[in-house]
Amino acid sequence: MSVVSSVPVPYTSYLRVYEPLAAFPEPERSHWARYARRAHMPTFQDELRRSLADLAATPPVGVPAHESADAFVAEVDGVVCVCPWRTRLRGWLALAELADLFPGPVLDAVLPPVVRGQAIADHERWAERNPDARPWIQTALWQVPVRWFVLFSDEEREYAAAGEGGEPPVLRYRTPMVQARRRLARALRTLRETVDEGPLTEGLVEVGRWLEEFHPRASVELDYAGLVHTLSAERLAADRSAADMAEGVEALRVGDTERASEAYGRLAERWRAVKDRQFAN
Repeated sequence: MSVVSSVPVPYTSYLRVYEPLAAFPEPERSHWARYARRAHMPTFQDELRRSLADLAATPPVGVPAHESADAFVAEVDGVVCVCPWRTRLRGWLALAELADLFPGPVLDAVLPPVVRGQAIADHERWAERNPDARPWIQTALWQVPVRWFVLFSDEEREYAAAGEGGEPPVLRYRTPMVQARRRLARALRTLRETVDEGPLTEGLVEVGRWLEEFHPRASVELDYAGLVHTLSAERLAADRSAADMAEGVEALRVGDTERASEAYGRLAERWRAVKDRQFAN
């Protein structure tokens, strides 16, 4: 491994769906079955490095010319499940959001208008042939969107501190799809009965629509991923964001608005402090 490739790329978190092999049609099912038997699997850091290498090329490559044949693999209750990267599709979807993230001159310097225009045209042609396509992965920069925590319980939290051999810390949640959908529906019902429509409700509706596209025996995973490199060991160990979200929703359900406000305040402030780091020198 080169020195460049060994440097961790921070700042990203992921919401992933892992589907059982039975959810995929042939010949894709056979491809993933063979892929899952590989001895070594690429990581999210590998995918990020490839994307950054594309952006550093001359001219920059905003979206890969070909779709990735890689995936994340997990064994859930003895069943092999895969989460395809679909890097090209996610690149197109991310491209549509760039105008809201960067000033025009900065965006033009990173991805010139001609490069963006070609990518948009390619996506439009591809979407006409693949109207039902959707990504298995949602990505966030410098945060974990608080709406994601609705899908999980504190008991599903998996935390491992950094290893003495240099292994990075890990913080993630994983839950069955049926549980994720049930918790989301319960939270939506509570919010609609107790507060006005707002960004959290709208965000949950979007996540719910996305989850409905997948196999009912799939698993949903929230991975802090690169964010573990931006947070101290103490903050990671003390982070109970899913518990705060669950407490806030339950407090709203029973009419305890003061406790709900305190729980949501802790959650929002925790992630506001992390997100503000992107503007630090």
